[in-house]
Amino acid sequence: MITRFAPAPTGFLHIGHVVNAIHVWNAARARGGRVLLRIEDHDRQRSRREFEEAILEDLAWLGFAADEPLVRQSDRRAIYEDALSRLREAGLVYACECSRRDIDGPAYPGTCAHKGLADAPGRSLRVRLPPTVERFVDLRLGPQEQRPFEQCGDLVLRDRDGNWTYQFAAVVDDFVQGVTLVVRGEDLLDSTGRQIQLARMLGRRDPPGFLHHGLVMKTPTQKLSKSDGDTGIRELRAKGWTANDVLSHAARLATARA
Repeated sequence: MITRFAPAPTGFLHIGHVVNAIHVWNAARARGGRVLLRIEDHDRQRSRREFEEAILEDLAWLGFAADEPLVRQSDRRAIYEDALSRLREAGLVYACECSRRDIDGPAYPGTCAHKGLADAPGRSLRVRLPPTVERFVDLRLGPQEQRPFEQCGDLVLRDRDGNWTYQFAAVVDDFVQGVTLVVRGEDLLDSTGRQIQLARMLGRRDPPGFLHHGLVMKTPTQKLSKSDGDTGIRELRAKGWTANDVLSHAARLATARA
């Protein structure tokens, strides 16, 4: 069993990350599995090395140790290019000139699907999703049924700025790294069906298992973000919290949202 902890270095670690880490490491230890550490720095404009260094330092301070050397998405361009080539060869990829302002609603309507646009700077690349139903069982939430084509339309693989997207890079990495269990917050539940479909297109016959845990909320309707200084690990350390204080607090939050 292999799972992963995959923070994005677009901000400092906060208590919600620690809750996720507790779920990830507990799931691995309970199943005799391994934890991989992946830095998801696919967004080149927002990712910062100083954030990565701080995240790694905080994880070490808290005692979270991965079982393999870390990998960075910024080092894996050749892997993503190879995956993209396979989708191209299958006739599933097309260039898109639409901006977010051009799209009315949550699902992309396929405006550029048949335009035959060239892959050029300033254009994104999308993959055609089948209009099928995806069913899976979440290890916490039970049986799920999703229709990705209706939820989001054709997925962006590479954005207008040339960045690999989260949906694409995470699916490729989980496949290549042999991840068998994805443990993450329930705010990403809606991404699951589309990620299973994309993995299948890339040749993954058996998708990983999924466990979506409850979120730590700032308010009843607002989840924590990287900008929440009152829950940032750096800020808590500066206030005199010990690693055990942080872990105990996060564990209580994790149990309350189980």
